[in-house]
Amino acid sequence: MNRKFYITTPIYYVNDVPHIGHAYTTIAADVAARYRRLDGDDVFFLTGTDEHGQKVQQAAEQAGRSAQAYVDALHKPFKDLWARFNISNTDFIRTTEERHTRVVREILQALHEKGEIYRDSYEGWYCMPDERFWTEKDLVEGNCPECGRKVEKIKEYNYFFKMSQYQEWLIDHIQKNESFILPASRKNEILGFLKKPLEDLCISRPKERLAWGIPLPFDEDYVTYVWFDALINYISIHGSHDEILKCDYWPAAHHLIGKDILTTHAVYWSTMLKAIGISPPLNIFAHGWWTVEGKKMSKSLRNVVEPNLLIDQFGVDVIRYFLMREVPFGLDGDFSHKALIGRVNSDLANNLGNLLNRTLNMLGKYFEGRVPEIDVEGDEDAGLKGKSKEVVEQVNELYDELAYNRILMKIWELLDASNQYINSTAPWNLAKSDDGKKRLATVLYNAAEACRVIAILIHPFMPDTSKKMMQQLGVETPIEDQGLPSIRTWGWLSASAQSKQGEQIFPRIEDKAAEKILATVEVKASGDDGAAAVEEDNLIQIDDFMRLDLRVALILEAEKVKKSKKLIKLKVDLGHEQRQVVAGIAESYEPEQLVGRKVILVANLKPAKLMGIESQGMILAGSDQGKVVLAGFDEELELGARVK
Repeated sequence: MNRKFYITTPIYYVNDVPHIGHAYTTIAADVAARYRRLDGDDVFFLTGTDEHGQKVQQAAEQAGRSAQAYVDALHKPFKDLWARFNISNTDFIRTTEERHTRVVREILQALHEKGEIYRDSYEGWYCMPDERFWTEKDLVEGNCPECGRKVEKIKEYNYFFKMSQYQEWLIDHIQKNESFILPASRKNEILGFLKKPLEDLCISRPKERLAWGIPLPFDEDYVTYVWFDALINYISIHGSHDEILKCDYWPAAHHLIGKDILTTHAVYWSTMLKAIGISPPLNIFAHGWWTVEGKKMSKSLRNVVEPNLLIDQFGVDVIRYFLMREVPFGLDGDFSHKALIGRVNSDLANNLGNLLNRTLNMLGKYFEGRVPEIDVEGDEDAGLKGKSKEVVEQVNELYDELAYNRILMKIWELLDASNQYINSTAPWNLAKSDDGKKRLATVLYNAAEACRVIAILIHPFMPDTSKKMMQQLGVETPIEDQGLPSIRTWGWLSASAQSKQGEQIFPRIEDKAAEKILATVEVKASGDDGAAAVEEDNLIQIDDFMRLDLRVALILEAEKVKKSKKLIKLKVDLGHEQRQVVAGIAESYEPEQLVGRKVILVANLKPAKLMGIESQGMILAGSDQGKVVLAGFDEELELGARVK
């Protein structure tokens, strides 16, 4: 029976585009999943998107779309990017799916019936961008300690999970399970956090303030707040509560997360699982953040690293390799195009590419491209075979620690040993005599076998590269079918395999090309390129703009939408017809201010429902620091006039 192995990424919040940090976590999970499959494990690899919350609701309202339609569009960039990065996830969960919603409501109902959830009043400082309450002592100069923005004092009734009663259990569990939280520094961070009394956890929001969420099964006037929704994705993917208890994939071997969400996973999620009656995951691994050229990624600094552009520039496997090799997994890392180019030229072109090319060249020159039979053996052979055995064993141990950069360093030790083996045996000299050719056959067989072993070891990191190596070596058996057992004993490679040398797998990036890449990066970061700095993907053609049908409309009626702070329902006159429009302008305009006002309407927008009310178009407006201002005209225009 195959061993079960379950690994997860966080589910990524859709109200943002995927960036290099998202790619880093997902690639790391993919590497571990691919390695375990090579070892014969039955792997379940989960990623997905978190699609509820106030930021999503607000963004959808501003876009004039329903929240569901909004997230239906925004989860796609994540799926598309993972396809480009060759991510081998088993499933992709969305928190708006019925299979997830059903399990969340089942768990909430069960915990409520057990008395684990109660209703109480709550007063605190609320950060709208982070969707989080803070106490007075948490604030920094009166602002949110996380994002530094203004907070709003809110008092309301909510539902709470009795998290505080599990504090001692959690401390004991962490102390008894050394690998539960990794790296060790993160474990110490959580133990430090738990020295203070643990409070109960607010798990709801009233629908009148936040409608976009999973309704509580025991009180439909409230929706589930993020933690009792998003975190449950890790188990809802496997079915109902009873199905989870019987599931061979749980507990998860690894939850891979960024260090910013460590507390929510190590404390909130662990205590939630304890209350549910399910074992905690075996490991929560919180990795560090990426800076760019020593600076925090920021849209204002124009230094956000966009993964799709990197793939276009360097290729998928180069980026996968660099992210896993450059820094120890768990620590913060600095992204540098100069360092990336250096890795391509030294590690990939000079070392890996050179070993494969020289091996294939000599097979072609001396044996018509065929892998020869082993003949005369020599003293150097034992050293290469021993190094291969040592590296394979050490790599296996390092995967338990998710020590990706050390794994790659070990693989490169074998690569260097293989190049040294060729140098010390000097095939070019052996080919000069008949006796030497017998030894040459063994040397080139071993060189080819070393390339095969390396191809399998790098497969989790660079799947396309490893396949190309196998194709050029003439190995037709898929890498997944060869697996790790094929490299634990030397000599799996079949003699007489016909090699097929192709293009270099990693050509060098020459100085002129490198200078051009670095100059482009510097210009983008400086902001001196003006209009040229605008991402090409964000530009539209004039034909696209002309498709918009913008019309002058007169507001005939206006009324606030019940249970919404932002929405106003309008009746507008286009001259030839009247329409109903829902606009997110209630915080800036009273209904009576709007009647009789002329506005600009997007007249050919597909109708959408907001708070259950159909909106047949969108009103144009601008926004400045939260204040909404309707677009208008200096002079009067007839109703229905085209806006150009």
